Amino acid sequence: MVIKDLYQVNEAIRDKEVRVIGADGNMVGVMSSFQALRLAEEADLDLVKISPNAVPPVCKIMDYSKFKYEQAKRDKENRKNQTQIEIKEIRLSMTIDVGDIAVKTKQCLKFLEAGNKVKVSIRMKGRENARSYQGVKVMQDFFEGLGGKAVQDKKPVAEGRMITMMLSPAKA
Repeated sequence: MVIKDLYQVNEAIRDKEVRVIGADGNMVGVMSSFQALRLAEEADLDLVKISPNAVPPVCKIMDYSKFKYEQAKRDKENRKNQTQIEIKEIRLSMTIDVGDIAVKTKQCLKFLEAGNKVKVSIRMKGRENARSYQGVKVMQDFFEGLGGKAVQDKKPVAEGRMITMMLSPAKA
């Protein structure tokens, strides 16, 4: 997001009247935008419209380049502190064997420990569609194999040819 697009500065402010806040943060009053601009120039600062929807719009006398720098710094800090939660997928089959389910369980635990959500799915083929309850049982067995390290966000449900279940890491 570009900060320049958010704020009107100096000559770009074309409103007849504006409410002005001084550089020290105190209210100066309501005046024409021309007078406000002159006040800002006398203080060797910029006039920035900070609240365009107010009646009359609110402008503040400040050093715009310093404001822009601090805003960019704050945005960067916020992005750095944000955590991205990914959704990983594990596919099972209705005829999966014990050894294979152990490998899938181990992989699922890795995903959960990394803080990601996991979507577990089974795609039914041919005659398996008539026995979706077997797929749901495989899913329940898989969930029980995780040993309480996961929470079911969405229980196993057959939707068309797919059976899906959503898991998220259990709170410690």
